[in-house]
Amino acid sequence: MFQKPSEAANLAPLKIGLLQLNPTVGAFAANREKLLAAYARAVSIGAEFVLAPELFLCGYPPRDLLHREDFIEASLTALAETAGRIGGVPLCVGFVDRNSERPGRALRNSAAVLQNGRIIWRTTKSLLPTYDVFDEDRYFEPAKTVAPFEYGGHKLGITICEDIWNDEDFWPDRLYRRDPVKELIAQGAEMILNISASPWHDGKEKTRLEMLRRVARDEKVPLIQVNAVGANDELIFDGHSVALDAGGKLLALGRGFAEDILVVDLGGSGRHETEKGYDFPPREQLLFLALSMGVRDYVRKCGFQSVLVGLSGGIDSALVAAVAADALGAENVLGVSMPARYSSSGSLTDAERLAKTLGIRYEVLPIEPVFKSVEAQLQKVFAGTKPNEAEENVQSRLRGVTLMALSNKFGALVLTTGNKSEMAVGYCTLYGDMCGALAVIADIFKTDVYKIARWLNREREIIPSDSITKPPSAELRPDQTDQDSLPPYEILDAVLDLYVVKNLSKTEIASRGFDAAVVNDVVNKINFSEYKRRQAAPGLKVSPRAFGMGRRIPVAQRFRI
Repeated sequence: MFQKPSEAANLAPLKIGLLQLNPTVGAFAANREKLLAAYARAVSIGAEFVLAPELFLCGYPPRDLLHREDFIEASLTALAETAGRIGGVPLCVGFVDRNSERPGRALRNSAAVLQNGRIIWRTTKSLLPTYDVFDEDRYFEPAKTVAPFEYGGHKLGITICEDIWNDEDFWPDRLYRRDPVKELIAQGAEMILNISASPWHDGKEKTRLEMLRRVARDEKVPLIQVNAVGANDELIFDGHSVALDAGGKLLALGRGFAEDILVVDLGGSGRHETEKGYDFPPREQLLFLALSMGVRDYVRKCGFQSVLVGLSGGIDSALVAAVAADALGAENVLGVSMPARYSSSGSLTDAERLAKTLGIRYEVLPIEPVFKSVEAQLQKVFAGTKPNEAEENVQSRLRGVTLMALSNKFGALVLTTGNKSEMAVGYCTLYGDMCGALAVIADIFKTDVYKIARWLNREREIIPSDSITKPPSAELRPDQTDQDSLPPYEILDAVLDLYVVKNLSKTEIASRGFDAAVVNDVVNKINFSEYKRRQAAPGLKVSPRAFGMGRRIPVAQRFRI
């Protein structure tokens, strides 16, 4: 059994700096300068050993940029340049290293300790995640062995992200045979330091904290994890870096969805939270913060400043506009109402009220004249047929044309407004309301859209109350409501969660009390709509399983069980 640092009389306490920072993939110079500024700040407030996130210098995840030799060379150059500006206080940072041992993959996901202008130590990630959104085994060779890093009389167990996610007492189904933490403890490591780029989803902040507490408590050593923050494409990183004492009690917790610099004195009394855990903000608030940061980083990291949102007067577009205004500032958001013959006066009123409340720019561009022209164009070939989705979708596609014209003219990105419920069953129009650069709420079920909207209105009305209370409708035909085509959203979302997120079969879902015919219809819609989702804009991932990079379903397939 190893002693806690406070009980080890022969060791001086160590103050650890945590740099919870937001990198941009491939922005080596900007990432380096941000890192050095934060390092200097941490040292100025007493840090004696500083940690920065996983693969920080190149940004995470770099994906197939790792196949480019010039990218790897730029990464190693950034590491050397960073080392040259580090003083006597060591900095541990994640980077892409070459693998000198062949055969094997050409690269390693590594951490380097920099001090006095040099790289003084390196280690490599042992456990490479290959599930959901992760594909690290595609690029990296894992470490076969680990060893503590000795510094100032301390033995530091430095690990990288997934290396700490395999505790046998916490996870009933472990993915790996090895546990690098236990291997380091067996070699005398007195504390565990973890550098991470751990993507967020709904509830993960609680799971991660409880898991880390369990590791610290079971291994009887202090544990510190620094996590990346920010968003890169679909993935959102929440921060919430953490420092725990050897009993698993919380010493410090980084901010959520914001950059932060912490210095933790492992020899001091610290800030001990109760064993019940930290009181995180409400779920709806966390979701809103995640979406806002996701929009902000996607737009800015792609080199844009402003966005367009088609405002229908409904709850989905209202929430997307509210997120965009929070993320980018109201002056950088344009709301566009595009009424046609089936648009209700209330929808126009609600869209205008929302725009005024948010303070965003607002335009009304009716599509009815163009719709009539298209009807005339198609009249001969459509003769003898009954109106159906074809005519309905023309309206949606004309709105897409309008938004994309504005986007091209003014250099603003279009944000799509479809939610996860609609995307799942194809209740959306390809090349219509699916047009855009980013699908903001594509991983938010409709029932959660309502919950977030009500949370947003908790102190004052931001989203018009009528947008929340009126029956949802695409307004593409007379008296249309969503429930003409879909089950009530409470039922639909429950079935979707079981099928899409939890991977249950139709039979298993029906056995839980759902009508078998409804389940069959919903699942058929999901499978049929795969080709639409393949062509959709990237969507911000906020659930354990989202459509997109983490759900790889063939388009052409006949599996229907």
